[in-house]
Amino acid sequence: MQTQSLTIRRPDDWHLHLRDGAMLEAVAPYSARQFARAIIMPNLVPPVTTVDAACAYRDRIRRAAGPGFEPLMTCYLTDSIDPDELERGHREGAWVAAKLYPAGATTNSHSGVTDVRHIYPALERMEKIGMVLCVHGEVTDPAIDIFDREAVFLERVLTPVLRDFPGLRIVLEHITTADSADFVRDAEPNLAATITPQHLHLNRNALFDGGLRPHAYCLPVVKRERHRLAVRAAAVSGSPKFFLGTDSAPHLKEAKESDCGCAGIWNAPHALESYATVFDEEGALDRFEGFASEHGPRFYGLPLNEGTVTLERADVAVPERIAAAGSSLVPFHAGQTLGWKLAAA
Repeated sequence: MQTQSLTIRRPDDWHLHLRDGAMLEAVAPYSARQFARAIIMPNLVPPVTTVDAACAYRDRIRRAAGPGFEPLMTCYLTDSIDPDELERGHREGAWVAAKLYPAGATTNSHSGVTDVRHIYPALERMEKIGMVLCVHGEVTDPAIDIFDREAVFLERVLTPVLRDFPGLRIVLEHITTADSADFVRDAEPNLAATITPQHLHLNRNALFDGGLRPHAYCLPVVKRERHRLAVRAAAVSGSPKFFLGTDSAPHLKEAKESDCGCAGIWNAPHALESYATVFDEEGALDRFEGFASEHGPRFYGLPLNEGTVTLERADVAVPERIAAAGSSLVPFHAGQTLGWKLAAA
């Protein structure tokens, strides 16, 4: 007999873009409806590199999201980041993690790190104080095929960092390949990974399904079917090394559908339903609570949430677009019907 409803401890999102200004006001409530906390990405313009900027941004998010949602802030690492500022922010509770963007890897990453050795003093301090490092795991070498950049990152960057800082806790975000799933699984307990809904549902054919599909374009790009299946297997495995991180990244419809479309998929409106669909298809609903609500906080050393959410087996139609910031956003699964619905609180 099919499970008709599923109640889990209230989950968290361990990788979220909320932008700022009118976009923040528009999108924050969708995440707050589902998640108690979220790791907030710092790739604003200018990026969040100081304690004061992090605290001000956190206040804006709290106002936009409303009560019951706690943003967990991150520091944007640059080649010249000050380890003392990192430590002060961590000690004062301004941020719980720092984010490594290889310069040029994705949206608003031009101020990122040009060579990981430049931030070794910061990583040494983070290891000492127990601050988590979140990583966009791609090299930006133009000689490397875009579909291979995650795998090359494991060899060129992540392996040396793990060797040189064995006590540093690292989250390899939005993994997309069998290489990363295997690497994280076989690594020491200080390495974990987040997984997005889009990388569980899509392979690279989605980019070219009947034409060029900009709303399936994100970074890292979706990969071959064998990689999608490997990432799905990791997500539903029950391993505490893998947990929920949507990488929900809103861009207005016209910014996606342009001659140089932005990378990012806005999956926040139906993120839990999307994940639940995958766990249901894989016969692993009994492992969904661990993935969504337990593995992440335990890796970060934070308490589990007290409340619950309930998902019901019911058709939910995903709209083609949603009004936002004077225009509209196209949500993940636009025009599709999902088989799970988040019950009203």
